[in-house]
Amino acid sequence: MTDSQHSTQPRPLFSLGRIVATPGALEALERVGKSPADILARHQRGDWGDLTDDDRRENEFSLGRHLRLFSAYHLDRDVKIWIITEADRSATTILLPSDY
Repeated sequence: MTDSQHSTQPRPLFSLGRIVATPGALEALERVGKSPADILARHQRGDWGDLTDDDRRENEFSLGRHLRLFSAYHLDRDVKIWIITEADRSATTILLPSDY
């Protein structure tokens, strides 16, 4: 990757801490050909995915106050993934809504 490519990539907004994923979420990502690293990068850059405006505002508020962060991504018409980063940034979990 060149320096110019690096400069166009948004910087991470927060630490993910320890990354964990449920088996169902990993299977769903594999089934649709998506990488956990790619979806985590979106979350960490503040691309909250398919959230309501209220939920997006809540994440923006939570960023500077060390509160929980939540993202939701529809990866396929039948596949939705959630990502939750704990308030203390000690861990980030990739899961299916049904795993919650």
